[in-house]
Amino acid sequence: MSPEPLLSVRDLRISFGAAQAVRGLSFDVHPGEVLGVVGESGAGKSLVARALLGMVPRSAATGGSVRLRGAADLADERGRRIALVPQDALSALSPVHPVGDQLAAAVRSVRRVSRKEARARAVAALDRVGIPDASRLARAYPHEYSGGMRQRAVIAMATVNEPDVVVADEPTTALDEERREQVLRVLAEQREAVGAALVLVTHDLDVVRGHADRVLVMYAGRAVELGPAEGVLSRPRAPYTAGLLASLPQDGPRRRRLPALPGTPPAPDALGPGCAFAPRCPLAVEQCRTAEPVPQTVDGRLVACHRAAEIPEPLKEFA
Repeated sequence: MSPEPLLSVRDLRISFGAAQAVRGLSFDVHPGEVLGVVGESGAGKSLVARALLGMVPRSAATGGSVRLRGAADLADERGRRIALVPQDALSALSPVHPVGDQLAAAVRSVRRVSRKEARARAVAALDRVGIPDASRLARAYPHEYSGGMRQRAVIAMATVNEPDVVVADEPTTALDEERREQVLRVLAEQREAVGAALVLVTHDLDVVRGHADRVLVMYAGRAVELGPAEGVLSRPRAPYTAGLLASLPQDGPRRRRLPALPGTPPAPDALGPGCAFAPRCPLAVEQCRTAEPVPQTVDGRLVACHRAAEIPEPLKEFA
């Protein structure tokens, strides 16, 4: 992994009035790596994905910085050096234009090439993601594609200009296991083909297991744990990460009750002075309720928890 980050996020803050949706988030993405961003719904993951592409709503108040190879104006880099694979492939594609025309338009929006060359690049991108008979299906409309083919088409659109970074926002939501693995495999192949880094945003820890190099776990707009995927997913040091992992289906008796995190995440406009996870955490002490934890390095990863260094196996608390 290159010591120089490709994408740098520092103290990112996004709020809507009193609602603090993202609170002081910092992380790096290095060339060629896969960073998984995980957490429950409402953690701020998709908003961070939009911020990486300069797509934060105008109604939001923002602070901090997001830089791609030092460039801060990411709107100018969108589609060329950084691209998005959206959650809903059908709504991301125009219903009134052939898929190939949409990819060709994406090419010509950032490259000075002829219509013929743009078309050739579009067909090649569709072929690369496994669209059968790509030259013919490039002339088809999105409604003529199956759901899996549409998902492949938006991956082709994101990678057609060979960006440095691909941001995939919940790309496998509502897919069955077989199709999920197909989409993840195509994402991995395209990342390797164009040499891009991948930011994989998901609520599903199983998606990042085996696919991510590092994992960023978010809760209530903050990072609670950030480090190598193998360590974070096998030996979590943040109680919230441990709770998420314990909530996954495990091998064992079918009648065994599935552990679940108690309570619900706090509303962004109702955050107290302490750790946002404290009301749900079985390990919380008085300090957790009065002071927000500062990230500290524990076992080779950053952990925002007052008790991270003193609890050897927080996972057992959620068994």
